[in-house]
Amino acid sequence: MGSKTQKIKQRQGSGSKGAESLLSETAAPAVVEGIIGRTGAKGEVTQVKCRILQGFDKGKVMRRNVKGPVRKRDILMLRETQIEARRIKTKISKGAFS
Repeated sequence: MGSKTQKIKQRQGSGSKGAESLLSETAAPAVVEGIIGRTGAKGEVTQVKCRILQGFDKGKVMRRNVKGPVRKRDILMLRETQIEARRIKTKISKGAFS
């Protein structure tokens, strides 16, 4: 019979292996081409247009929501490239992005 520590090490080793391969295969780089506006309950999310650089949807331009600081020509690593963000309902006429 194996000791208790050997069983714990076997469980820990098998769980992280799948997570690493999932992230490396599905993350696709995209470059920010333009900033559309701010959204969210408090304006903490920025909606941007980005062009996907690699992967299945290479060259596709799509709208995405980004939390945190972002500007033109930044590179985003997208976990999925099929779902696009909804359009902002009202046009923001004031602020830094108009």
